[in-house]
Amino acid sequence: MKSITIDGSQRESVGKKATKALRNAGQVPCVLYGGDKPVHFSAPELAFSKLVYTPNAHTVVINLDNGETLNAVLQDIQFHPVTDRILHIDFYQLFEDKEIALNIPVHLVGNSRGVKNGGVLRRNNRKLRIKALPANLPDFIEIDITPLKIGDKVSVGDILNDDYSFLHPNNTVVCQVRTSRTAVADVDDEDEDVEEGAEAAAEATQE
Repeated sequence: MKSITIDGSQRESVGKKATKALRNAGQVPCVLYGGDKPVHFSAPELAFSKLVYTPNAHTVVINLDNGETLNAVLQDIQFHPVTDRILHIDFYQLFEDKEIALNIPVHLVGNSRGVKNGGVLRRNNRKLRIKALPANLPDFIEIDITPLKIGDKVSVGDILNDDYSFLHPNNTVVCQVRTSRTAVADVDDEDEDVEEGAEAAAEATQE
């Protein structure tokens, strides 16, 4: 999984007055959990743009001003209800030997056979929550929808992977092709060959 680097400064004071002063200076107060004790730090608000305003999932490398480097994932974020400015961010520290739960985006590739016949593609889950070691976290979960006909669906049980486990039941639907008023009957290639052969034979008989 791709990483984004954040350069932060450790916070000595974590009171409301100090936090307000940080925000007024364009800094975002942050807390890193998961280690021996919480680590309080701050970083410029602009430093989080590629991490927050994106549908992609990333891990984070936090470089503190004391020379310490910590690996983490975004756990929670708070926005101002009016201005949408970032008020606070919580991170969770990563360790190579400990699994982490994370929401991973789903990428659909290919052109669905059912959609070509007038069906409608429905994306039931644009992200799936998985659990894996940091080294096995994928950038995204790719699903080829090319063979899907009208009425077909892809469930979690169809995309199981040895590198990570899904935190959803196997029958959780990820995407499906539903029928519509403009849908036409879907015919298998083999059936098309049989029909073409039958038509050719009938024409030959008539001649």
